[in-house]
Amino acid sequence: MMRIGELASATNTSVRLLRYYEERQLIVSTREPNGYRTYDDRFVDRVLQIRGLLDAGLPTRIIKQILPCLDKPRVIHFADATPDMIALLTHERDRMEERALNMMKNRDAIASYLDEVIDIANEGSTATPQPLPA
Repeated sequence: MMRIGELASATNTSVRLLRYYEERQLIVSTREPNGYRTYDDRFVDRVLQIRGLLDAGLPTRIIKQILPCLDKPRVIHFADATPDMIALLTHERDRMEERALNMMKNRDAIASYLDEVIDIANEGSTATPQPLPA
């Protein structure tokens, strides 16, 4: 068990944001007799998942619905799976896939550039690195 400040440090998330996640029922705390919030250690991963989903552009109302799918064992609730929600999730999945592909492409470009710079530095050359192909 950890206090809210410890969870904030472990996830590099502000205490205020953790309180917001709790208000939106994305995470749950227990209260000690002195009123302090405490969280199970598993919420470190949960908060990181929430932040990743928010960074991907998903709203908290959708995150709340899909969080059970991220747990083991999975608990999936179909009652809220309207056609609009399915369309939204499909769109968001496709958008995430596109972003992931672009990130991999950028990572590969940086790796190639870095390899080139290191090779030149190791040769002791003063040659200018060549532009990367687009």
